[in-house]
Amino acid sequence: MTKMKLFDSHSHIDDKCYDNDLKEIIERAKNENVCGIMIVGIDINRSFEAVKIASTYKNIITSVGIHPHDAKLCSKENLDTLTSIARDNLCVKAWGETGLDFNRMFSSVKDQESCFIRQLEIADILDLPLIFHERDSKGRFYDILKSKGPKTRKGVVHCFSGTKAELFKYLDLGYYIGITGILTLKKRGEYLRSIAPHIPEDRILIETDAPYLTPAPQKNKFRRNEPSFVKSVLIRLAEIRNEEPEVLSQAVYNNTRTLYKVDF
Repeated sequence: MTKMKLFDSHSHIDDKCYDNDLKEIIERAKNENVCGIMIVGIDINRSFEAVKIASTYKNIITSVGIHPHDAKLCSKENLDTLTSIARDNLCVKAWGETGLDFNRMFSSVKDQESCFIRQLEIADILDLPLIFHERDSKGRFYDILKSKGPKTRKGVVHCFSGTKAELFKYLDLGYYIGITGILTLKKRGEYLRSIAPHIPEDRILIETDAPYLTPAPQKNKFRRNEPSFVKSVLIRLAEIRNEEPEVLSQAVYNNTRTLYKVDF
């Protein structure tokens, strides 16, 4: 039987909770045939740490960006620093996590929108795909994406949890859809499972968002998520779509390589 080939397209294994066993985490991922890991930046310090990890381990790439929670810190100086990190390190393959989060409101709407637009502009200049975060923006996220920037822009709507109508809007803009362990959860993932079959095979990515959103069945045993668990997301996705896991995993792997422009 052909082995599944997996790519965790969105993780935060630069988090301090991995400080004591990062090597083992990466080894476990390798043993589950996770052949690529993206560490997503959320601020300057974490972006530096992600680059450090990617420079140490094979087949790990990174992004840089300012999360909408921290949009109030989106100064020109900080954006210039992130731009320099992106230009100076070959492991940086994307910009983000950026977007809008009107749920927790750690930064004002004004700061979030300004920071988001400025990061879109920088990513366009650097020709980097984007990793998007959206929560409860009531259409504003989509409006900005549609009105700002080139139609050739590439990106992924990370941890998609929106409606079927929103799904088709993002697909119409040409973006990939990131699926997390939410898909595997009985109650929380019910609606997502109902619309996941509508995503074209060539537009799906899978992700852990580790250390968050641990999938089932691991959720019953482990609180902390890790890249090796992305296999559970793929298996459940294949079941829902009535596809062979090995075939779907190869398609999703190729999608991730295409978006991030990597050849491993």
